[in-house]
Amino acid sequence: MNNSNHDNYAQMLLATGVVLLLALLSMAIYGVKVVGMGEPYDPSDDAVLQTATEVDQVWENTIQTRLTNLEGLGTDLEICTDAAKSVQNDLVRHGEHRGVEVILVGLNVSIDGNECHVSAEAGIADRNSRMLLMLYATVEFS
Repeated sequence: MNNSNHDNYAQMLLATGVVLLLALLSMAIYGVKVVGMGEPYDPSDDAVLQTATEVDQVWENTIQTRLTNLEGLGTDLEICTDAAKSVQNDLVRHGEHRGVEVILVGLNVSIDGNECHVSAEAGIADRNSRMLLMLYATVEFS
């Protein structure tokens, strides 16, 4: 009879061990899933790079177009400043449409003879990445 008691204790100990092992395995699987949810960078998402390329490509041409459209509506400095601010607002909206935040800071406008010089720092960011882009434009009044 004594031997039967030891067999029951051994089976209960074995069952307890199996239950604990399954619980630990379940927690480990859950932990791996939770860790994967907070990935800080998605290498397939290149929206910031695409937006930065687009901003760099259109910066000078768009300012030139706005200068032409605003010609005769103020002094050269006012026209250049209005053109730069208009492009700044458009780039912010462009970023919103692409799901990327575009912020232009340090907008500097100066006039040198018949040329308008515009410079700014563009901060472009989304959930995964950030980028700082220096923008320069030298356009001539028509």
